[in-house]
Amino acid sequence: MKRILFSTDFSEVATNAFVHALEFAKIVHGELILLHTFELPVFDNQFFPENYAVIYDSLELSQFDMFKEEISKLRTIAEERNLEKIKMSHRLMDGDLLFNIKRAVKEDKIDLVIMGTSGATGWESFFLGTNTGSAIANIDVPMLCVPLEAKFKKIETIGFTTRFRPKDKKALKTILDIAKKTKAKVKCLYVKTNESDVSKDTIDKWESEFMQEPIEFFVINSDQVKETILDFILYKEIDILTMLTYKRGFFEELFKPSFTKKMATNFDIPILAIHID
Repeated sequence: MKRILFSTDFSEVATNAFVHALEFAKIVHGELILLHTFELPVFDNQFFPENYAVIYDSLELSQFDMFKEEISKLRTIAEERNLEKIKMSHRLMDGDLLFNIKRAVKEDKIDLVIMGTSGATGWESFFLGTNTGSAIANIDVPMLCVPLEAKFKKIETIGFTTRFRPKDKKALKTILDIAKKTKAKVKCLYVKTNESDVSKDTIDKWESEFMQEPIEFFVINSDQVKETILDFILYKEIDILTMLTYKRGFFEELFKPSFTKKMATNFDIPILAIHID
């Protein structure tokens, strides 16, 4: 994860996530690409054809001036945290946010996307919005989602949810690389329901394969998957939770309104979402 795309609207939520982006770039010895997207209003040029271009030029210029001012504020934050040496470049793009994220990921060869969300209730709209859900399903790189309540702290414990599928191992190895750089421990959770088809032999093989790594495996028997994940976060003092999305339906279930209300007062850690085909 050398190239990190940080999407910002310069809100309080985004500024908080920027601190995480800075610290994460430090951990992985990476660089930040700061993306700000804006949408110009649609005008009917038949009413003022002579001023049409002037209006758009004026709006774009105002966005550019605001962008320069806000970028200066972010650089000040970097200096205050003694992280001013982290390389930062910028993209100011007109158009749909999610379309531009996907475009930037491709053009800038991005390894990780970082965005802020407005808390547990914000998770619902973030993951369940049609466009955003589609983006998560189509972005091939991990996405770190940071709630406003999640203030950055030293990463000591990384949670990792799995179904012990062979394709999960690539994601787990990525997380272990991060853990080693931060001297953190990975706690791997498998919630075994009555319908689970993972054998004890498979679990034993995973534990044997990763025996020399800073990882601990937890298999919890429960049909209440969402509640078990939340309890795991709280009682194991997870600093970042890694979730393998498999499919969009996983997040649709996890962030239903009834459950996000329960999460609202407890859920204040970043989620690293990794899409698995």
